[in-house]
Amino acid sequence: MKNSCRIFLNAVLAGLFIGIAGTVYLATPSALLGPFLFAFGLLVIICYGFKLFTGAVGYWANQRGRGILVYAGDLSLIWAGNLLGCFTVGSLIRRCRIFPAFAARVEGMCDVKLADSSAGILILAFFCGILMYVAVETFRHEELPGMVRGVMVFLCVSVFILSGFEHSIAGMYYFSVAGKWSFPALGCIGVMTFGNALGGMLIPLADHFRNGNTR
Repeated sequence: MKNSCRIFLNAVLAGLFIGIAGTVYLATPSALLGPFLFAFGLLVIICYGFKLFTGAVGYWANQRGRGILVYAGDLSLIWAGNLLGCFTVGSLIRRCRIFPAFAARVEGMCDVKLADSSAGILILAFFCGILMYVAVETFRHEELPGMVRGVMVFLCVSVFILSGFEHSIAGMYYFSVAGKWSFPALGCIGVMTFGNALGGMLIPLADHFRNGNTR
């Protein structure tokens, strides 16, 4: 129980920082600077050991035996905590004077997501999942210079945003701040979550088979 509470709290904090990152992205008119600043959120999450679903789900592929079920439970807690953190930030920002400046932008973003097909959302989320795993895993490689590890975080985040890939937790924030939650929105986030999970596990599974661990 104590460990579950710790995981959930760290997940809420991760959601809060994704919300902050999403806010600066929406408030920044520059098409290049906005994605770069969004990466601040992921960097803080990694450095402080907070729990972000898209950064953790790839490691599900490394679990064996009972660990698969245990880690699935952890991922569920992380997802729920991320949602609470994003919803909290989004709901608060809607009540601030800065919201009208980007209200139309974020509402338009949400409308585009809701109008897309499930297959399209899944594909875009899949590629985002790959980049998120690369960002987190690269940062874990302590043999690499700190500058390289930090730059990779900013590059991966900037690439997924500029490419239009879908990040399920960022999507939670956008739907929250736009006040667009609905059953279709929840379904959209569900598809994004599945796509992020598939993408996040691609490289770990590929490494597993490349190393000959087929059992």
